[in-house]
Amino acid sequence: MNAGVTRTSLRLRPEPRRVITKLFVPGEERPEHESRSAAVIRRVMALDEETVCTVLDRTIRMFAGRHRDVRVTFADHFASVSHRLSADVELSESRRLLIGAYFTHEYSIEGAALCNPSMVAHPDQSGMGPDQLRFVLSVRGIGEGHLSSIGFRTGVAGPGGALTVDTPPNVVTTGLHRETVHEKSLFQGKLAEFGHDDEVSAVLNRWLPARFTDAELDLVLADLHPSLVARQEAHRTVELVRRIAACNYTSEFPDDTVISGRVLWPTGPSERQGMEDARFVRFTDDDGERTYYATYTAFDGVDVAPQLLQTNDFRTFNVTQTTGSAARNKGMALFPRKIGGRFAALTRGDGESSAVVTSDDIRTWNGAQPVEVPGRHWDLVQVGNCGSPVETPEGWLVLTHGVGPMRVYSMGAMLLDLDHPERVLATLPEPLLLPAATERDGYVPNVVYSCGALLHGDTLVIPYGASDASIGLATTSLRGLITALTGKNDLQHSLAGTSHRHSTATEPHSTKDSE
Repeated sequence: MNAGVTRTSLRLRPEPRRVITKLFVPGEERPEHESRSAAVIRRVMALDEETVCTVLDRTIRMFAGRHRDVRVTFADHFASVSHRLSADVELSESRRLLIGAYFTHEYSIEGAALCNPSMVAHPDQSGMGPDQLRFVLSVRGIGEGHLSSIGFRTGVAGPGGALTVDTPPNVVTTGLHRETVHEKSLFQGKLAEFGHDDEVSAVLNRWLPARFTDAELDLVLADLHPSLVARQEAHRTVELVRRIAACNYTSEFPDDTVISGRVLWPTGPSERQGMEDARFVRFTDDDGERTYYATYTAFDGVDVAPQLLQTNDFRTFNVTQTTGSAARNKGMALFPRKIGGRFAALTRGDGESSAVVTSDDIRTWNGAQPVEVPGRHWDLVQVGNCGSPVETPEGWLVLTHGVGPMRVYSMGAMLLDLDHPERVLATLPEPLLLPAATERDGYVPNVVYSCGALLHGDTLVIPYGASDASIGLATTSLRGLITALTGKNDLQHSLAGTSHRHSTATEPHSTKDSE
């Protein structure tokens, strides 16, 4: 049976004007080159005060409307390089800010590409009509140097099949780094993963509490026995421990910013080359409490690994690593509730096939059970998910992707058993969505890919990246898609009669990854 997908006229394209400020250190922008900071500061110090004021005023006028407060940024970046000046040197505020301006540059977060969207219900549904649902759309922006960040758009689904996307603000803000509370079990897992079972690890296991802060970690490390500190292996373990701590952090945005004006910028060492393909899901715990999670790919320039975002309001995000034998590769997507008392997720740990994995704590993942392998003409290279499963009375609906000849990415669908998701009930034999002729050209040609769909009534809204050049929104009937999968026209339950554990019109789902 054929499942019809309708492309809407909405099309989101990269916005080069969405820029952030970053610290710029002349010389260090290229690998293996020395900093020219001292020379730049020396030249600024040689300017007369009148020139300093004139240049600073002109610079502020040029950039004040593009950022929240360029003066604060300039002051912060001056502080980053102020060690180059003698302690007894007195500078005017204007000269300090101008030095900071010379060590600042703009970065266009979507300058190269926009892709890989996922969609979930917005945490604030106030003002919505009975057939309306406000949503949050996460996007992957790619800029100079192929650096990826996670941005957002907002909009409304309904009434009927209508979709609107709000115009995002011109000013984009990155989050402020906040201290987080670490989980000792995660550190133990990461140390074991890297084969560091030495005396330093034993000391940490003995003296660190189950949950601890950076300050508490510093105290334990500072109290290591001198004989241990002198050992070469101890230095490697301490370095790894500090890296793990830096990879787990909290990012918080000012409360006067809107969701579509926020961008999650790579902060931890594991993601210094990008945060890719966030798959957001609104998770409902056993007690009914709801939390937004997103799994994303952290890339450090060499290795990729799935990491976890957690938020309740899209303003404060907790970032943590994952560990375990199944926490590998790209494309992890969480189920929107526990199954059999455990967290569950789809993964692509071997790089080419899909599996179901489980966890007791949402951070440690083991026990991969294969559910789909390449086997059809359009997915012989690899298969994977296109976001978190959508719960229906007939089973877990999973949007999938497959890679075929000429690295063409297509989207498909499969149905998994509700209680035993490793059991595949049905799959679409042919693609649900193929790149249209107008969607084949872009940063990564011949790709349609999603990181998560949104269910609203009987309408499944599918946001998708088109060759990383734009994001489109398509819709399909959930009833029609399930019928196409199962071949049954008499579905077991009506959508309105879904039990409390199933997704409703106000419960969405998420997630993409190409490469």
